[in-house]
Amino acid sequence: MSTISPARAVRLVVKRELNTRLRTRSFLVGTGLVLVLMIGFFLLQASNAGGKDTSRIGLSGQATGISGPLRAIAAEYGLKVEPATVPSAEDARQKVTSGDLDAAVSGTASDLTVLVKSDLDGKLRAALTRISQQQVLDGELSAGGLRPSDVMSKVNGAKLAVSTVDPPDPDREQRSFIGYAVIVLLYLGIVGYGALVTQGVVEEKSSRVVEILLSTLRPWQLMLGKVLGLALVGLTQLVIIGAVGLVLAKATGVLTIPGAAAGALIWAVIWYLLGFLLYATVFAAAGSLVSRQEDAQSVVAPVSITLVIVFVVGLNVLLKDPDSTTSTVLSLVPVFSPILMPGRIAAGAASGLEITAALLLTVLFVGLFTWIAGKIYQNAVLRTGSRVSWREALGRAH
Repeated sequence: MSTISPARAVRLVVKRELNTRLRTRSFLVGTGLVLVLMIGFFLLQASNAGGKDTSRIGLSGQATGISGPLRAIAAEYGLKVEPATVPSAEDARQKVTSGDLDAAVSGTASDLTVLVKSDLDGKLRAALTRISQQQVLDGELSAGGLRPSDVMSKVNGAKLAVSTVDPPDPDREQRSFIGYAVIVLLYLGIVGYGALVTQGVVEEKSSRVVEILLSTLRPWQLMLGKVLGLALVGLTQLVIIGAVGLVLAKATGVLTIPGAAAGALIWAVIWYLLGFLLYATVFAAAGSLVSRQEDAQSVVAPVSITLVIVFVVGLNVLLKDPDSTTSTVLSLVPVFSPILMPGRIAAGAASGLEITAALLLTVLFVGLFTWIAGKIYQNAVLRTGSRVSWREALGRAH
């Protein structure tokens, strides 16, 4: 056995994994494909947002005078309008028929006529109806010797004062979306690169490369180096995707709270590392039990099923209520924490005490899992031939 220091031994294995994995076709193509899909998604969202609730309105005759009020009142209904003067009613009809206009308005302000191709947008109907009613009201007030502007000033001054015990967060919807995105990315990263850990261990064992490596390294050094190396590979991909996604979301206007998204990305990095170390050590131990790739699926099935359960339960709990007691308690359980806690943090539902407790408990379990997995790996990785059972490996570990 070489006198190489443990830290240097682990570092050499990490470097080997990075040099090998970061240059693989699967990593480059996979990352590129995700980025292309993400660019398409954000461009589509921006396009839909840009054209949403926008109505092109043609005004003819005396109706051209309602252009200003129409813009203002439509905006109150959350509708964006683009009024345009049309020379005649016939021209307006042709433009509506061809689809150049969504609606054509003619007549007087108190007696408007609207021409549409098939159906009138509800918000536009409400805005035009309000304009007509306002015009009629102004006429009646003037006929009664009252100044419409004075009356409307008093009417508009009558407002309802509302106070709330727990005011809603206007950014909650975006925060929740960020939380869901973080959960999905973390789950896919842990599952995908966890499977690579198992695959790598089995490959080295079946080709007997592990025997050569263990002539220089201790088993736990090889296992930990492999896990850390693939963790950094996955982290590289996560940061690339997250950073590009953040820039695209901000540039396209899909996201208006980039600060919260950046904070969520930082927490995602922290929880990805903890979650990967927690589960990947078990994936490595599972890989050491078999000598063929065909047998690997059966030994990692319990780990994979656990991850699926954690993901499904965690996502559903977060969707239902990230502030609930169930969500809070589960986010403190180490096997759930790496998936659920970053989602709760992004949604603004986790307190500092809860985050600290979850971090400490998860770090404790990472150490425990690493120690147990290291023992299993040490006792099983050099045993070729038939599959080693979990019970046998754990028994020998004692």
